[in-house]
Amino acid sequence: MTHFQRKFSFLFVIIALFLFIGAVFGQSPRAQANIFESVWEKVSGYFGNLEEEGDFLKDSSFSQPDTSSLTVELYKPTLDYEEAVIRAVEKSAPAVVSIVVSKDVKVLEECFYDPLSDLPSDVRKFFGEGFTFRQQCDTGKTKREEIGGGTGFIVSSDGLIVTNKHVVLETGAAYTVFTNDGKKYDARVLARDQSKDLAVLKIDGQNFPILSLGDSDSVKLGQTAIAIGNALGEFRNTVSAGVISGLARTVVASGGSGFRETIEGVFQTDAAINPGNSGGPLLNLKGEVIAINTAIASGAQNIGFAIPINQAKRAIESVKQTGRIVTAYLGIRYITLTEQIARDENIPLSEGALIQPSDDGPAVIPNSPAAKAGVLVGDIITEVNGIKVSEARTLSSLVQEHSVGERITLRVFRNGQYIQLTVLLEERP
Repeated sequence: MTHFQRKFSFLFVIIALFLFIGAVFGQSPRAQANIFESVWEKVSGYFGNLEEEGDFLKDSSFSQPDTSSLTVELYKPTLDYEEAVIRAVEKSAPAVVSIVVSKDVKVLEECFYDPLSDLPSDVRKFFGEGFTFRQQCDTGKTKREEIGGGTGFIVSSDGLIVTNKHVVLETGAAYTVFTNDGKKYDARVLARDQSKDLAVLKIDGQNFPILSLGDSDSVKLGQTAIAIGNALGEFRNTVSAGVISGLARTVVASGGSGFRETIEGVFQTDAAINPGNSGGPLLNLKGEVIAINTAIASGAQNIGFAIPINQAKRAIESVKQTGRIVTAYLGIRYITLTEQIARDENIPLSEGALIQPSDDGPAVIPNSPAAKAGVLVGDIITEVNGIKVSEARTLSSLVQEHSVGERITLRVFRNGQYIQLTVLLEERP
């Protein structure tokens, strides 16, 4: 019981005692009035003392609770969150680089063109002098211009850089890397992944800062995501933060130079990703790379997509060991089943990979590992080595978890029955 509560309880006891005495002894009205005047003087004096002690609020009969500790407790996690974001950025930013794409382009100069130059002179004289037109002419001169840019991040101290394939798609272009400390390096493309929007560059040097690679399989919906990149090709090391908004999305990405690619199993995030952010890291609060920023939804607000880093780890190790990206493949074309597709196509299964042709070619590529193993058009592959094929774990992503030369077991639904096929994985040609 507080000091105020003890005093207030004592006050009520005094008032009750005076009332009881007045009722028992039957004082006259004047005596009763004197009693109540006395009580009122005591009460007034009592509350005056409380006001002087600061225990009584004039606007309320009771003092308000002390909420200062509660306010600090509510804000403390926010403060910790901000500090975690700052630490993650400070740890990671030195290893994030800007990539500038340059190319020799033709220099067009203004020149004069005489459309009548092939006419005989005795005919031309009827048209008078100066019958010419201005036009842009190719003089054979060229100049180096920036034609694009993106972001990357260093994964080895000797200068290996991971980025998107579409950032370095121009085979005849020159690539320049700017590190966070303002230094400039010529870069060469070591490898472009044929099946994913991934590429690896190399700059010469030693003791470069590197980023730690996290585990994208452990990423949860709603988890904090931090993007760092060369936004709009102009604002280097721009930081944005948000959350993981979706898991295992499939998107069709397109861009310049006719680039178009279906990317499976990507994360969706509302951390702002702008043109120029492509190839940059998506980080967790530990400063670990959990994905590679790769695409944005046009006409939308803060809907971006990033390739889970576990899909890139094998490619990175392949480049470190062999200098190129070696990927295993089955040699099939398929669609990932959903409940909607199953209803529309009257298919008895709602999960799996339905083998079927596309505009790009046949369902089963001749002489491929799948063809040698006996995979047929219309088969539904439901498992790879006992792991179910689904929207979250697509057939392609499951195959990419294995190396060239490995044997994998496929569970296949065919003609109402399940069978098993063993496939020896080969290098993608």
